[in-house]
Amino acid sequence: MRCDKYFGTNDLDETWTYLNEGVDHIMNRQESGLSFTEYTGLYTAVYNYCTSTKMHNKADGNKSGANLVGADLYSKLNAYFVTHFKDIIEILASQWDRYTTGANYLNRLFAYLNRYWVKRERDEGKKTVYQVYTLSLAQWKSHLFLRIQEDNTKLASAVLRLITQQRNGDVIDQGLVKKVVDSFVSLGLDNADPNKECLDVYKEHFETPFLQATEQYYKKESESFLAENSVSDYLKKAEDRLREEEDRVERYMHTKTRKDLISKCEHVLIREHAETMWENFQKLLDFDQDQDLQRMYALLSRIPEGLEPLRKRFEGHVKQAGLSAILKLVGEGGANVDALDPKAYVDALLEVHKKNSETVARSFKGALNRVMVLFKYLEDKDVFQTFYTTKLSKRLIHGEASMISKLKEACGFEYTNKLQRMFTDMSLSKDLTDSFKDRMSQTHDDMDITFSIMVLGTNFWPLNPPPHDYVIPTEIAQTYDRFQKYYQTKHSGRKLTWLWNYSKNELRTNYLNQKYILMTSSYQMAVLLQYNRSDTLSLDELVAATSITKDILTQVLALLVKAKILINEEKDQYDLNPGFKSKKIRVNLNLPIKAEVKAESSDVLKAVDEDRKYVIQATIVRIMKARKTMKNQGLIQEVISQISQRFAPKIPDIKKRVDGSKDTFAYVA
Repeated sequence: MRCDKYFGTNDLDETWTYLNEGVDHIMNRQESGLSFTEYTGLYTAVYNYCTSTKMHNKADGNKSGANLVGADLYSKLNAYFVTHFKDIIEILASQWDRYTTGANYLNRLFAYLNRYWVKRERDEGKKTVYQVYTLSLAQWKSHLFLRIQEDNTKLASAVLRLITQQRNGDVIDQGLVKKVVDSFVSLGLDNADPNKECLDVYKEHFETPFLQATEQYYKKESESFLAENSVSDYLKKAEDRLREEEDRVERYMHTKTRKDLISKCEHVLIREHAETMWENFQKLLDFDQDQDLQRMYALLSRIPEGLEPLRKRFEGHVKQAGLSAILKLVGEGGANVDALDPKAYVDALLEVHKKNSETVARSFKGALNRVMVLFKYLEDKDVFQTFYTTKLSKRLIHGEASMISKLKEACGFEYTNKLQRMFTDMSLSKDLTDSFKDRMSQTHDDMDITFSIMVLGTNFWPLNPPPHDYVIPTEIAQTYDRFQKYYQTKHSGRKLTWLWNYSKNELRTNYLNQKYILMTSSYQMAVLLQYNRSDTLSLDELVAATSITKDILTQVLALLVKAKILINEEKDQYDLNPGFKSKKIRVNLNLPIKAEVKAESSDVLKAVDEDRKYVIQATIVRIMKARKTMKNQGLIQEVISQISQRFAPKIPDIKKRVDGSKDTFAYVA
C-alpha cells in the first residue's frame, strides 16, 4: 500500500478517499500486511475526522464529552461492508464457474476411470466413491462451502442481503445470485444415487433462511404500509409483491421453492391482514370501487377461509339495499302503501338485483351475453359451429362451458352435442393424467418431466395428425413409451394416434445467465432440443433429426430466428444465439405458421360443404316422410324454412338433391 503522510481533514470525501485504500488492503490483502507508519496514518485520519469541530454538518447529538462526529464515516464503512459481501459472492461465483468447467473436462478425461474402477467400487458398496465430476463437488462442499457457511452462514447471508436490496428497489446482478443458488443445488449429493437431484444443501443452507427472512421482511413492511396507507393501496401493494415473488422464483431459484415461498407470502400478506380487508369490504361496495373489489376477491381467494366472510357481508349488503329501496317507496310509517302501484315494488327490487349482479359479474357473464347477441344475427351458424369447434379444440379455456350452454339454448342439443363431448374428453383426460402420474410415482422416481395428456375421441375432434413422420426427441421418449404401455394396460383394444402438430411444451434454458421458459410447439421443441448436442446445425441436419418436411421446418425456423433464439447468418445454417435476451421470463414462441392456418381454413370449409349435403338430404327425407306428397316449389320452401336456423341453403344445392324436372314428389317407404 502506498501511504503518503496524511493527518486528516474535516472533509468526508477527502478522508474516505485516503481511508478506502487502506481498508481495502486490510480486507483483501492481509498476507502483505501494513507497516507501522501506514497503520498509524490511517488511525490518525479516523481520529482527526471524528474529533473535528469545523464540520459543515451538525454533530451527532452527543451533548456530553468531546464533540465526536462519525455518522457519515460510519455510513461509508457500512456501505463498504455490503460491497465487500458482494465481492465475496462475485469471487465465489467466478471460482465456481472456473472450477466446475475444469471438473467437467476432467470428468471426460478420466472417463475410463469412471467407467470401470469407480463403477466397480460403487457396485461393491463403497458409496463415498464418486465419478470425477461428483468428486469435485464433494470436495468443494467439504473444504470450501461448509467452512464458509460455518462462519455465521456467511455466503447465504450475503445472497439474502442482495435479495433484500432488490426488494427495496435496488438493481442487483440476478445472474450472480442465480449462479450461487445453483451451486447450492449442485452440492446436494445423494450417496445412494449421485445422479439423482438432492436438495438437502439447498434447503438447509438457503431455502430455510430465505423463507424466514421473507416472512420477517413482509411482516414488517405490510404492518408499516397499512399504518400509513389506505386498504386500496395495500391491495395493489400485496398484488405486486406476490407477482414479484413469483418472478423471483422464475429468475434465480429452484422451482420447488415456489410452493413454500408463495404460501409464506400469502400467510403474511393476506391471512394476517384478512380481518382488515373484510372490515373495508363494505366501503368498497358503497363507493363502487370495482377494481379494488376484484383485487380483494383475488387475494382472499388464495386462502381457504378468505371468501366466506365476504359472502356473508355481501348478502347483508344486498338485503339492506332491498329494504332501503322498499322503504323509500312506502315512505315513513308506510304512508304511501295504499297509493303505490305493485309494479313499482318489482321495478325497485329488479334495480337492486341488476346493480348487484353487475358488481358480481361485470366482466364475465356480460362478455358471453354480448357474443350471443352477435350470434343471433349469423346466417351460416354451421360455419360458425365448425370453426368454433376447431378453435375450441385448441383453446378449451375456463368459461367456455357457459358459452356452449347459451349455444344450446339458441340452436338445440344436436348443435352442441360434439362440443359437449369435447369437454367430457377433457375431464376424462385430466383423470387419466392424474392416475398416470400416481402410477409413475409408485414405480419410477426418475420422472423429471411435467407431463399431461389429452386423449380425444376421433368422432368429436376435428383434428388430423401431421402428414409426415416425426422423430420423438430422446428427452421425452422415455415418458412417451411409459404412457403408451400404461394406456394399453387400461384400454388394450385402442390405438393412440399422436397429434404432434397440436401439442405444446415448455423448455427451460440452461445455457444463459438469465433463466427463461420457452413456450413452444412440438416442432419447435424437436428443433431446439437438437442444440443440446451441437451449437450449430444445417437445415438438412435438422430435417434428418426431426423428420419434419422442409417447407414446414423452414417456417418453424423462421419463427425461432425472428424471436432471436437462433441466428441465421449463412444460408441454411442455424446457430444457437448465446446472447439471447428478453424482457419476459416466459417467452411465447408457439405462434401459428402460415401453412397450418391456410390448411385449417380450407379443411373447415370442405367439412362444412360436405355436412351441408347430408343435412339437406336428411331434411328432404324427413319432410317427405311426414307429408307423403309435395309440389316441387313447396318442398324447396319447406327445406329452406327448416334449415335456415343453421345456415342459408342455396336453391341450386337443394335441386341437386331432388329431380328438379318433376313437379310433384311422392314418398316411397
